[in-house]
Amino acid sequence: MADDGRREEDPESQDAPELLDAVLPDDEFVSEFAGDDELEPDLPLTPAPPSIEPGPRRLVVPEGEVIRRVDRFVADRTGLSRSYVQKLISEGLLVDDTGRRLRANSEVRGGAVTLEVPPPEIPFHLEPDPTIPITVVYEDDDILIVDKQAGLVVHPAPGHWRGTLVNALLARGDHYGGIAVVARPGIVHRLDRDTSGLLIVARNDAAQQSVMAQLKARRVRKTYLALVQGSVSAAIGRIEAPIGRDPKDRKRMAVVPDGRAAVTGYRVRERFRDWTLLELDLITGRTHQIRVHFAALGHPVAGDPVYGTGTSRKGPDGLERLFLHAWRVELVSPGTAKLIRVEAPLPVELESVLEGLRAGETSAGRRHVGGPA
Repeated sequence: MADDGRREEDPESQDAPELLDAVLPDDEFVSEFAGDDELEPDLPLTPAPPSIEPGPRRLVVPEGEVIRRVDRFVADRTGLSRSYVQKLISEGLLVDDTGRRLRANSEVRGGAVTLEVPPPEIPFHLEPDPTIPITVVYEDDDILIVDKQAGLVVHPAPGHWRGTLVNALLARGDHYGGIAVVARPGIVHRLDRDTSGLLIVARNDAAQQSVMAQLKARRVRKTYLALVQGSVSAAIGRIEAPIGRDPKDRKRMAVVPDGRAAVTGYRVRERFRDWTLLELDLITGRTHQIRVHFAALGHPVAGDPVYGTGTSRKGPDGLERLFLHAWRVELVSPGTAKLIRVEAPLPVELESVLEGLRAGETSAGRRHVGGPA
């Protein structure tokens, strides 16, 4: 479908949600799949009783019986606490026979539902790690804004307890907001592991609550720079397409009819023969939102090992990482109510890729900066 708002006829995509131009409970993967989500309050984590083995549980709904609330039905049939069942449902771990994710209040008539029970979380202790470099680009009494390097996971999670931004932050000796559960002190939103750029950290509970409220109200403006494959035809556009877990691969996200609303605005900053440099406004904050939206448009982000294929996955000459950078953030200071606006230039390794593309365009007599191709 066209990114300039005109729908192209594609017989293979007739059932796909339309992409237009112009915070499911927290849907978080294991750390390496954590995306640029806004953090929402989690249900209290109730570990699975030791008598319940991890793995799938298929529960048959008697023919003719109507289940008004599937969370209550699953809790009754499995012996798991209802709060724990609701947490698993919020993570997309309850599906019907067609693979459709169910909500806690879904109504089920006949058939069966399957609940995937994960292994119990391993207790851990957050350890400060002063060996992890951290760049603070803004600091006041309430917040830090850091320029995260690519390859750094934001917060600990099962399978990745150390070596995260949180471990580096703790080594500063500061106190942080504790609203977003124990493994996320001060964290109010995330960046993909392979995305670099600006991340807001709250230094106390009041600041964390304020920033999370601003995120929920869409009052924090987050602008990214991304190099995508191909020529994006519209100079300015807007993508509105719901995002949820890929029904064919739960370690990926996808544009799906029953996903969460997701909106990305974009502007062309620079054009090259086979690539387009974009400024992107992340209006919502879904896991892998930018990567999923532009892959669905046929313009995957350069260097993306998950959603890219072939040329886009490899990227231009010299690219060795995902070309996605959180460039600018704007928010209201929790303490003074003044506007805070911070920018982080492209890392050297990404700027050098652009320099190579510019040199190639100049030698070929081509160079487009913004505007239509």
